[in-house]
Amino acid sequence: MKTINDRWKDVEASLQTAHLIAWDSCHKIYLAMDLEQAVWYEKYYAGQGGERTFHGTPDEMFEKIQEWWDESCGLRFISAVWTDNENPNRGFMSLIPQFEGE
Repeated sequence: MKTINDRWKDVEASLQTAHLIAWDSCHKIYLAMDLEQAVWYEKYYAGQGGERTFHGTPDEMFEKIQEWWDESCGLRFISAVWTDNENPNRGFMSLIPQFEGE
């Protein structure tokens, strides 16, 4: 069974190839893993005000995700998202599930 530290290592590893990160300013944190997802999050999250998307180096994105995590409510989670046109739900991979580390 993975510990919260193991899960944070998964986040850090996934950020090596992420295009950007996005946060709904409540509890949903996403890593856009391909260009199509990055464009989608830029369009639908960045336009809602506040700092909801972030581009940077993997280290900068990791630092920002940790900030967002600390500011999020108890329902928080982190998922990596790839485009899957046949089944969009298949494009989501949970990195840190809800209530992990609580």
